[in-house]
Amino acid sequence: MGKIVEVRIPIYPDCWETCGSCAQGNVVIEEVLVKPGDMVQFDAAVIILETGKVALDIQSPHAGRVVKVFVEAGQEVAEGTVILTIETGD
Repeated sequence: MGKIVEVRIPIYPDCWETCGSCAQGNVVIEEVLVKPGDMVQFDAAVIILETGKVALDIQSPHAGRVVKVFVEAGQEVAEGTVILTIETGD
């Protein structure tokens, strides 16, 4: 059995606060691209965030099997929110 790791919403870029062009409105999950049991590769898109002006792919920082998904489409999220867990091959 591999190690279970959490995948979180990354810290938003500083430019979102200073410029405001990209991050107008709430940040919500537009689409969840994986489900429990799916195998994901390193850097594969796992969810799409919608900021009101920009859609942003969130990529997996690890390769492995998706254990649990904690978010769903339409859900508002904040940076640092756990979106899923992955069992790595480590």
